[in-house]
Amino acid sequence: MIRTAWRTAILCAAVAAVALTLPIASARAARPAPISGIENAQLLGTLVLQGKLFHVQGVDLDSRHIWVTSVDIGKRRGYLHEFDRTTGAFVRQVELTDGARYHPGGFSIADDAIWVPVAEYHAHSSAVLMEIDPETLQIRRKIHVPDHLGCVAVSGSSLVAGNWDSKRLYLIDLTGGTPMQIVRNPSATHYQDMKFVDGQLVAGGLRTRHSGTIDWIDFPSLKLVRTLRSGATERARSHSHARPYTGEGMTLQGRELYLLPEDGPSRLFHFRLGNSPESSADRPAATATLTAG
Repeated sequence: MIRTAWRTAILCAAVAAVALTLPIASARAARPAPISGIENAQLLGTLVLQGKLFHVQGVDLDSRHIWVTSVDIGKRRGYLHEFDRTTGAFVRQVELTDGARYHPGGFSIADDAIWVPVAEYHAHSSAVLMEIDPETLQIRRKIHVPDHLGCVAVSGSSLVAGNWDSKRLYLIDLTGGTPMQIVRNPSATHYQDMKFVDGQLVAGGLRTRHSGTIDWIDFPSLKLVRTLRSGATERARSHSHARPYTGEGMTLQGRELYLLPEDGPSRLFHFRLGNSPESSADRPAATATLTAG
């Protein structure tokens, strides 16, 4: 009888141990496998940009040119650079430094204008949103905002800008009909660049130091509707300043995704998104304390 009791106790303990390990095993199984590129996208090629770039911030393209913002941290100067879209050859650049504000961020080209945020290089500071003529590179107007702004997207008369790490989004009506609004970012991703594509806000940024996401956000509801995960370039293993593909500049034209994650020598990565990409919007992702830049 004692022997039977011992057997029962041992069996119960074994069952309990298995039950305790099941949630852990299930959690490990549910964890998405690491990826080396962009989820559900094919890398079509890279283009080396010729000419000196500093710490890269944002990228956008028109039919003939690649536009890039970068910041010379040592000299406290910010720039907008223009390159040939076919060859990557340097064309010209303009300095955007505005007093204590020398950090240009992710930017957008729309309606024959280039919109660039230029901010002080720290959180809780100030910024100006510059509207620039792409032909003359002259500044048409400035909008002052009492916060660091690191990226901006434009659609018609609407601007959406993200502050330091894009924890908050600033909604600006260029007609002046609606006061500026400040809302929470619907995603945990720290956006570095954003664009309006087909009426949705598409934004790319960091989740950890070696991973990130590209998010599709419905506008104006600001509901997160789709997410694709991003890995890092091969330089991440050998360069201390290497970034995930979504670590800096990002732009999207149809299914053609362009990413500029590295400082000089900078490479523009061209991906093509799948027809029906699997969304990762509901998947848990690791978070970490990051430094914007």
